[in-house]
Amino acid sequence: MNDVCSTAFREEMAEWLKRYPKEQQRSGVIEALRIVQEENGGSLTVELMDAVAEYLQLPNIAVYEVATFYTMYNLQPVGKHIINVCTNISCQLRGSSALMAHLKKTLGVEVNETTADGAITLREVECLGACVGAPAVQIGKAYHECVTPEKMTEILAKITVPRGPHGK
Repeated sequence: MNDVCSTAFREEMAEWLKRYPKEQQRSGVIEALRIVQEENGGSLTVELMDAVAEYLQLPNIAVYEVATFYTMYNLQPVGKHIINVCTNISCQLRGSSALMAHLKKTLGVEVNETTADGAITLREVECLGACVGAPAVQIGKAYHECVTPEKMTEILAKITVPRGPHGK
């Protein structure tokens, strides 16, 4: 077994894999990637994905396909908080473009960038499955619906460290 995977990872995965028949261990790839990502600062590297493939006895490409398909996996370092803004048609019709512009200006970043302090990464996603509450935003595991720029400012105030009078 590759030294990249921690003992905690191996123990948690051993329990997780008990849910599947021995010949279906590939079903654990989503959970394995989640655990490894959390243990390694919130992002995955090729080395980590290869270690998951080795652990689950899968071809590396099988793990890469999962890691690149789902937006919950990060293939580059991210901030402490990830703000996902839905830009699908329902959210666009209800103001997600203005919301995204507000976030870019407020945070001083573009899409897929992280603030200089490493606190927030801004991303746009195709759909958060919350059309009835459009525009929708996901921060970590929390969903926020009917988000206006003003409401987003309130949300940001709750997740960021207060700054001094000159933004420091």
